[in-house]
Amino acid sequence: MEETTRVLVGYATANGSTAGVAERIATGLRGAGREVDCRPVGPDLAPDRYDAVVLGSAVHDMAWLPPAVDFVHRMSSTVPTWFFSVGGVQPAGPLTRRLAAGEVARVERGFPPEFRNREHRLFAGVVRMAGLALWGRLFWRLIGGRDGDHRDWPAIDAWARDIGTDLAGRGDRQERAPS
Repeated sequence: MEETTRVLVGYATANGSTAGVAERIATGLRGAGREVDCRPVGPDLAPDRYDAVVLGSAVHDMAWLPPAVDFVHRMSSTVPTWFFSVGGVQPAGPLTRRLAAGEVARVERGFPPEFRNREHRLFAGVVRMAGLALWGRLFWRLIGGRDGDHRDWPAIDAWARDIGTDLAGRGDRQERAPS
């Protein structure tokens, strides 16, 4: 009997936007024939139960949320891993692309130094400007940010397909030494 690759699509979310992105990625991977567990990461989740991991977090103050950072530190650096971050702005223009690249680099500085992911994508999320300080709203407007749902579903679907293709190219269920 052939076993499929067990994939975790794990996430840490503050307001639900990242959970929506994770669920969409999981749906795409299931469509590619993968066995997928999509759930929030926490201390009760054992990373060694999976053959591949897609891990994401909301980005606040240029950092992942603590449950996602903790999970990365508990993972094996040998498991194929893709990361996604969900921030406020779509990296579309020169300024926002530069800001996004800096944000991704800063997020990755929180990962163990030996960890090598296959890819790290930044997706825009849902932005609610209500409650932001005036300076925050002004800065947000200056860089082109707007209130609303900015998730790019076609880009997220395409990325999930790319991951599914990569996993298919690796063959189903890689043999790993017991932990």
